[in-house]
Amino acid sequence: MTTRRELFKGIAAAAVVAPFSSRAADVPAAACAGKPVAWASGIEGQRKADLGDGTYLNPIVAGDRPDPTVLKDGDDYYMTFSSFHSYPGLVIWHSTDLVNWAPVGPTLHKNLGDIWAVDLCKHDGRYFIYIPANPTGKGWSIFVIWADDIAGPWSEPVDLDISGSIDPGHVVGEDGRRYLFVNGIRKVRLTDDGLATDGELVDSYNPWRYPDHWITENFAPEGPKLLWRDGWLYLITAVGGTAGPPTGHMVIAARSRSVHGPWEHCPNNPLVRTQSNEEPWWSRGHATVVEGPAGDWWMVYHGYENGFRTLGRQTLLDPVEWTADGWLRAKGGDLSRPLAKPGGGKASVSGYALSGGFSAERLGVQWCFHQPGPKEMQRAVFNNGTLRLAAAGASPTDSSPLTCIVGERAYQAEVTLELEDEGAEGGILLFYNHKAYVGLGFTADTVKTYQYSEELPWARNPRATRKVRVRLTNDSNIITYEYSHDDGRSWTLHGTRMEVSGIHHNVFGGFLSLRVGLYSTGAGAVKFSDFSYRAIKETSGK
Repeated sequence: MTTRRELFKGIAAAAVVAPFSSRAADVPAAACAGKPVAWASGIEGQRKADLGDGTYLNPIVAGDRPDPTVLKDGDDYYMTFSSFHSYPGLVIWHSTDLVNWAPVGPTLHKNLGDIWAVDLCKHDGRYFIYIPANPTGKGWSIFVIWADDIAGPWSEPVDLDISGSIDPGHVVGEDGRRYLFVNGIRKVRLTDDGLATDGELVDSYNPWRYPDHWITENFAPEGPKLLWRDGWLYLITAVGGTAGPPTGHMVIAARSRSVHGPWEHCPNNPLVRTQSNEEPWWSRGHATVVEGPAGDWWMVYHGYENGFRTLGRQTLLDPVEWTADGWLRAKGGDLSRPLAKPGGGKASVSGYALSGGFSAERLGVQWCFHQPGPKEMQRAVFNNGTLRLAAAGASPTDSSPLTCIVGERAYQAEVTLELEDEGAEGGILLFYNHKAYVGLGFTADTVKTYQYSEELPWARNPRATRKVRVRLTNDSNIITYEYSHDDGRSWTLHGTRMEVSGIHHNVFGGFLSLRVGLYSTGAGAVKFSDFSYRAIKETSGK
């Protein structure tokens, strides 16, 4: 399998070193003083960016929403993110003010393997999503899906046969032809319908290089996004590596009069970079630049929350300005404080409930299978608010659990599970991938404890179970379990607590996050009902 590092290795080695920026970007930012600002409380107590007083506090979308790609479509904004091994995948989100976002629904149902940073665009009235994917695990290509309505239906994926490439960025050149830029930074011309290539992949731009003493993960030019303004084509690129050290990832810019170059480096590079591990947001980068409702300008990018890498890379909004010489400059600083909302936009729906999700004869938008097989959805049967999930595998390690992205530092999740068959096992997890999860499982006669992807045989608790309600509490990465055999009237505190702050990309790879998961293994089926979620006040360590 080709890794992200391998994709960039040859490119980085051949890159031309450009002049250093005059900006003193390696000077740590001053620590923020004063009382911390709290988020507004949204649905189920979830963090809400809009503070209701004309300001907002990042993140605009909490939880694992990395590599945001944003489309302005009239008065509407649409956004989607990398979905990796989650299916249904590539959920479209909608906003009218760039701060309040709510999901529309998934666009990708066919398993294409690992899905990385995509590009959402519109051309001649049709919507397109260009998708880097690795369906076989043997190499990357770029696929495309399209729709005439943003809500779908979306087409089946079309393989563009752009091998060894990721991070597409679509643009129409001054010649009226369509192009895709990819990692590197390279480009290829597309056919007029955008469904095939029309030429070879060629080098396009040698990105600006930061000083060698800066602490980064690797050079890794990626995530090209392009826009035209005042006769200039602006190329927004990420360099420095998307994880690793907190100070690695950054946003840079270049411009040209032509899609074919030559390009000049922005004198304000890097536009964005985390400069100190004291900042609230780490590894900030992978930006889309977009015009706001009132004609102001903004960058949408991702970052890790300080102390909560387990939540994945979350979506951030940063105001930018155009300088007199036609360059971009970021204005948000380290994003530790509330910022003025974009002007002109009317607040739209913000967020969605995570509770439930089994009542509409289909999975709610909050749920997806992790690495599903081709017939995984056939395991799921819905009936009057209950999900019957047929068993698969012998444990969570070789099954495809249902997972739900969470964005809170502290929360509780509860679900009722009923073993339909003597040979079935069901439970609740905090799931990163098959190599990294924790959780509690129930068989007909035993309570099982899973810690760091292994069952703890010594922790087995003999307990007859047919139906049980189980509660998982995550309080700032401290995990507590409780279960009830009388529909929640009384609870048994499980004897093992866990600390999970180390379950993230820098330890296990994969660019994922810890998600609430439900699983059904063994023989037969498990019924799940009354899933509930709520944010709670952080108390761990106090």
